[in-house]
Amino acid sequence: MPLTVADVVAVLEEHYPPRTAQDWDAVGLVAGDPAAAVTSVVLAVDPTEEVVAEALDHGADLLVTHHPLYLRGTSSVAASDPKGRVVHRLVTGGCALYAAHTNADAAADGVSQALADLLGLTGTAPVEPLDAELDTLTTFVPRDHTAAVLDALAAAGAGRLGDYERAAFHSPGTGTFRPLPGAHPAVGQVGAVAEVAEDRLEMVLPRERRAAVLTALRQAHPYEEPAHSLVAQAPVPAATGTGRIGRLPEAMTLRAFAELVARVLPATAQGIRVGGDLDAEVRTVAVCGGSGDSLLGRVRSLGADVYLTADLRHHPASEHLAGGRPFLVDATHWASEWPWLPRAAEVLRAAALARGARLDLHVSTLVTDPWAVHLPQTPSGAASPHEGASS
Repeated sequence: MPLTVADVVAVLEEHYPPRTAQDWDAVGLVAGDPAAAVTSVVLAVDPTEEVVAEALDHGADLLVTHHPLYLRGTSSVAASDPKGRVVHRLVTGGCALYAAHTNADAAADGVSQALADLLGLTGTAPVEPLDAELDTLTTFVPRDHTAAVLDALAAAGAGRLGDYERAAFHSPGTGTFRPLPGAHPAVGQVGAVAEVAEDRLEMVLPRERRAAVLTALRQAHPYEEPAHSLVAQAPVPAATGTGRIGRLPEAMTLRAFAELVARVLPATAQGIRVGGDLDAEVRTVAVCGGSGDSLLGRVRSLGADVYLTADLRHHPASEHLAGGRPFLVDATHWASEWPWLPRAAEVLRAAALARGARLDLHVSTLVTDPWAVHLPQTPSGAASPHEGASS
């Protein structure tokens, strides 16, 4: 049985949870019927007209892109502009569109981690980790209902710890209570003290699942008024977050590192730009796929020797380099984010195989940077900035 758009979206959102996206971002299903069957998926960085044409030529039922089509919303999808034409071509071609943007950036196996792995970095950690906001739920359940309540809480999102689910602790004890007039007790009689063999059940849950877990508790628990307490845990750094920092297996010069970057990243017209002492030794490396000059201060504070990112602006970059390390290596936006696409494709491939479904996956290599060619400048035939100036 083929997967549906909703099935593929569920796999993507398990690995790249929308809750980890930035508040300003627009991630998720952009166009398409969640119930539609999917046998072919194309993955790309940008939902440009050229990429959409490639997806339709490939017979794709779903196009997964890193960048959203409408980041700031719209009031029109008329085909009189490029974005509107994209929507029309997708709809008429029967191809859905899904975007995983800053949630894919932040993921433990997301955009920046793919970039770090490509360089062989070890001991990686987020440059700006997202704090994990967790609660601990404690409740008391008649012993013969413990498993059912535990399962209901797990289904609502409790008990997930890293690569483990349904994680819980329960211990035996005795519960006691006296039902008052108007109560309809599942155990005991109105006005009489009851003693019940109960289990104390404790589970951790993400804070954003608090309402769903409490609803599941009330629905699954046999008591009219299930006793419980919910305690907010202190925030702890998570494996998710913006950028990555790690170490090269061996120290190398900045020049050698830049040459490594040029070898492992897909080629673009701009190529790789480098700022700093080319003969200096580097080993601690920070990376951020996409535009990353907002992290310049942070990577310096973490002791990075060199920082690889994209779209570095003139003034932030020059002012930063005046202060020394980390040196800067600047790739293009597309090249720094493309390495995530094969990784996301493998996530979908594994999910399809696990369900016995057929899923054709194609990673687009269309370069969607706006620059088409790089023309090196030579001194011959070029006027000097000082030529013609008065002496």
